[in-house]
Amino acid sequence: MINLFNAQLDSLSLHRVGNKIRNEQLFLSENPYQTDDELRPLLKEYFLKPFRSKEENFYQFKHETDLEFHELFNLATEVFNNPHQTHEVSKKIARHLFEQSKHQHIKNGELYVAHFENMMVDNEKVDALGIFKSELKHDFLQFDQQDKDLEIILQQGVALNKLDKGALIFNIHKDQGYKVLSIDSNKYDTKYWLDQFLGVDFFEDENFYTKEYLKFCKNFAKDVVLPAEDKQQEVMFMNKAMNHFASNDEFNEQKFVEDVIDNPELEPEFRNYKEEKAPKYNIEDVADFPISNTAVSATRKKIKSTINLDTHVQIKMDFVSTDKAEEIVEKGWDEERQMYYYLVYFNQEEKK
Repeated sequence: MINLFNAQLDSLSLHRVGNKIRNEQLFLSENPYQTDDELRPLLKEYFLKPFRSKEENFYQFKHETDLEFHELFNLATEVFNNPHQTHEVSKKIARHLFEQSKHQHIKNGELYVAHFENMMVDNEKVDALGIFKSELKHDFLQFDQQDKDLEIILQQGVALNKLDKGALIFNIHKDQGYKVLSIDSNKYDTKYWLDQFLGVDFFEDENFYTKEYLKFCKNFAKDVVLPAEDKQQEVMFMNKAMNHFASNDEFNEQKFVEDVIDNPELEPEFRNYKEEKAPKYNIEDVADFPISNTAVSATRKKIKSTINLDTHVQIKMDFVSTDKAEEIVEKGWDEERQMYYYLVYFNQEEKK
């Protein structure tokens, strides 16, 4: 969990990074940018707002050999060890980004490197290094009064309501490659920002494992439960899985299987499916982990507990108790009509 409300913008450096293969230039400001009381809160909101409204998917710096060879990890460490050197380090960060700007689709833009204090991460107060890039320019009108008339002046600039690219590197869990958040509004060059510039992978914590395991369950329901049984049982399986995660603080795979899988024939199918698919979700050796309530809530919003019928009828099944669901929803076959049917019991219609 993060809290950016009390974050303070301690220093800011501003550079311009061009596209190297288009022979655009790298411009490095000689001095840090001096913000005033009017500009500082606007910039803070511009930089941090996208991270407050975004689902928390933490990353960490990764290197195939060792973190000591990871350029941005070392530059972030320089800042955290000596924040007064942030501007000099920001020039190295700008050069590093410039070296990665080698694809024709990558746009030039302004690079902002900021040092923040008073960030809250996992209930711990930390400082952070912010790296942001503005790429898209927007038209806006300025007006100039000339004698008895107003003149319209068309200009281009950066819109403060949308950050194009950004990363927050939090000074926490250094031995694991720090905790990093990233946003990228322009999806055409995600590989360039995440992989080539930041060099990050998902941070493997309880939030990560909870999300990945539930993704794995969702696909097991679709690939195995649905073909073996029917849509109702696919929905019921995911409903049981979500309720199991929501009602436990710790995940244990054996307990999960016992609680969620009613059909004994599906238990070996579940084991086989995990053995085959686990690498895709990075859960090969994962059978026990703390459950993240935040991740459960975020995933529940994405799960569709709806049965869509070819008669243009939808049945939404969202039950706290799956036993109760099986009591009030029955599936059958009507010989006369030669059609399947669902029989739903209820006390009264809800008026909303």
